[in-house]
Amino acid sequence: MKLRSIELALPDPAAAAAFMTDVWGMAPADVIGTTHYLRGSGSYPYLVAFEQSADEFVRSTTFLCSAEELDGISGRAAAAGWPHRATVSEDPGGGHGLLVELPEGELLRFLVDAGEVEPIAGRDLPVKLTHVVFNSADAEASGLAVEEVLGFRVSDRTKGMVFLRCNDSHHSTAFARAGISSLNHIAFEMEDLDAVMRGIGRLRDHALAPAWGPGRHGPGANVYAYYIAPFGPVIEFSTAVEKVPEDYRVGAPEDWTWPENRIDQWGISDKDFAGLRRAEERFRFRRDWQDEAQGQ
Repeated sequence: MKLRSIELALPDPAAAAAFMTDVWGMAPADVIGTTHYLRGSGSYPYLVAFEQSADEFVRSTTFLCSAEELDGISGRAAAAGWPHRATVSEDPGGGHGLLVELPEGELLRFLVDAGEVEPIAGRDLPVKLTHVVFNSADAEASGLAVEEVLGFRVSDRTKGMVFLRCNDSHHSTAFARAGISSLNHIAFEMEDLDAVMRGIGRLRDHALAPAWGPGRHGPGANVYAYYIAPFGPVIEFSTAVEKVPEDYRVGAPEDWTWPENRIDQWGISDKDFAGLRRAEERFRFRRDWQDEAQGQ
């Protein structure tokens, strides 16, 4: 299984797309109606979709999976009583599968038979999404539920997050211990460390400084730089997330501690806690489809 894309609804998708292409460094993929699709250098037809809406919310976060994985998720979601329904994607790449609502409202879409595209050149384009992180009222319960129903596996626990993987990448998602349910951030996988640093330089040319970073995380060991996008959410340049084996030992909070006044492995940057928190609260979740099992 692989994380492919996130689909957001917001009032001005054209402005959001302009920032992500002109400043952040993505490539336009398609415009269908008022929805803008943006891609990276890899083989996915798009990584981010911006749909026009009067309100801000997360439409879905999309994973690609096998037919066997989809069947398993469908059966377990039904047994757990999670709202879900079959779906046929009208986004670039197509595919069909299942929309699932998690216990705190997060909306995940699982697709099979989705098409891919030829990679494109561009050393400063993101390659793909590396992870999408959610805020959670109960991160432990969310992590356990996703393990049991979706087949993901917990990789690490810290005092701030529960990290989960769906393949050998240390995490494709995580749940932050935030006391609310919302989108925490979207992380874009860059080609290498130089691409991350050039991205920081490019945003500096536009008078934009990181809200946190550059730095290197503990869990996953990925390099990062977080920004608050002008259209709302927290977005991250990231690279070199750790690949882990099947028997990876799940870390506990006490395994991930830092010396005083440090919040990552390098300890070279500050963090805009208040600004990030405000941005992390903006994009909630909204189900606009009917649960097949309950008819509601």
